[in-house]
Amino acid sequence: MQSSSILTMSDIAISFGQVKALDGVSLDVHRGEVHGICGENGAGKSTLMKVLSGVYPAGTYTGSIQFDGHDVGYRSINDSERDGIVIIHQELALSPYLSIAENIFLGNEQQTRGVIDWNSTNAEAAKLLARVGLRENPSTPVLELGVGKQQLVEIAKALSKNVKLLILDEPTAALNDEDSAHLLGLIEQLRDQGITSIIISHKLREIKRIADSVTIIRDGKTIESFSMSEPDATENRIIRSMVGRDLNNLFPPRDPDIGDEVLRVEDWTVYHPVDTSRKVVDGASFSVRAGEIVGFAGLMGAGRTELAMSVFGHSYGTRISGRIYKNGTEIQARSVGEAISHGIAYATEDRKRYGLNLIKDISENVSSAALAKLSRAGVVDRNREHKVADSYREKMNIKAPSVSAITGKLSGGNQQKVVLSKWIFTGPDVLFLDEPTRGIDVGAKYEIYGIINELAAQGKAVVVISSELPELLGLADRIYAISEGRLTGEVARADATQEVLMEYMTAGKD
Repeated sequence: MQSSSILTMSDIAISFGQVKALDGVSLDVHRGEVHGICGENGAGKSTLMKVLSGVYPAGTYTGSIQFDGHDVGYRSINDSERDGIVIIHQELALSPYLSIAENIFLGNEQQTRGVIDWNSTNAEAAKLLARVGLRENPSTPVLELGVGKQQLVEIAKALSKNVKLLILDEPTAALNDEDSAHLLGLIEQLRDQGITSIIISHKLREIKRIADSVTIIRDGKTIESFSMSEPDATENRIIRSMVGRDLNNLFPPRDPDIGDEVLRVEDWTVYHPVDTSRKVVDGASFSVRAGEIVGFAGLMGAGRTELAMSVFGHSYGTRISGRIYKNGTEIQARSVGEAISHGIAYATEDRKRYGLNLIKDISENVSSAALAKLSRAGVVDRNREHKVADSYREKMNIKAPSVSAITGKLSGGNQQKVVLSKWIFTGPDVLFLDEPTRGIDVGAKYEIYGIINELAAQGKAVVVISSELPELLGLADRIYAISEGRLTGEVARADATQEVLMEYMTAGKD
């Protein structure tokens, strides 16, 4: 008789040096379900999946794994994929310069006597694309696709391997609402087709919507597993298990003390850097005051990031026009260095690619935007650099053994704190924070919100760009909505609702 469980992991433990990453974790996944795994950054979720898939091979951990009715202990990813276990990581593993079809069958080529059959490759790829609802020519290079479509290519690739258990790590972290909804709908379709899925996500509303059951991991231990059909299977229960305490208010309390205007941007217009005939920001005007948190709401591609980056030293776009006023005086910020000298900082939405040097340590990252403060005759004083970084490690509660820790090995929440430390060290008066909590768990979000509130309390002017409307509603004193490059509305905190913002965000051009 076939077991109702397709995967059982029992008492899994693994250590790296003196650090116990997993300490007796158990996981039971039922056949044909969507199983959510939740936990704070660094809780052990990804480590557990690496144990399962053979990235950490049998012999490096203790405990037992049963998959599809058999005891298993994989030595490599190839071993687990042969059994039908496929992981799609948050950082997608596609080759941008190869076609969709080539990516789908990379390492699993359609061949006859060692010669690739391109007709078969493209035909089979087309079938898989239809199955995931992606209407693209299989010969299209992957670099021409958006992130949402690339996710679908990854799932098509998994289906080509006769997947039995599909594991998705933060699959919607970089997707807009429309792409997220499509992806979640596809996971539900795959469930109806008998494919079991594990979804790791910090977006608890998505877990609530799609998961049949959920397991919570905290500090390398299984806290609890339960069916989402239980009456008390709420987001609050998941949060309580994740962080070990109640977060009755997801946003720290704040009593705003708003002062004079610090930054005003007037009639700001930006054209696309490649297609120079396309306007991406169209006559935008906005302001932010000392001690104020101003939000920017907009759908993906609306122009929020382009607006902020272009104001920050023309770091995006071409044919830029408009005026910037700092404390009532017009300034020029035509380069990043010039913007920094005027007290403007911008923390990017993509911390891994643009915000941090992941192979350098914490101290070098913290100092990187203000080396002049630590240099004499062009030579950086490493002792001062270390002391400065260590003070930020303490103030920002960066969880690392020392500032000599490599930044790429930190959790997402701690990496974000390093990004904020880097820009706070420049001594800014205005901070643009672009998606400051993307890919961060609920506990770390609360800490980041506290840091943002503290910056405002110090009299900084803070601009927060976020795709999560509840985040803007919980943080911002005023919110601007942007649609198709135009600012379409300005809403005070007291008047702001998701419905009001969405109406402005979807407003087309006159």
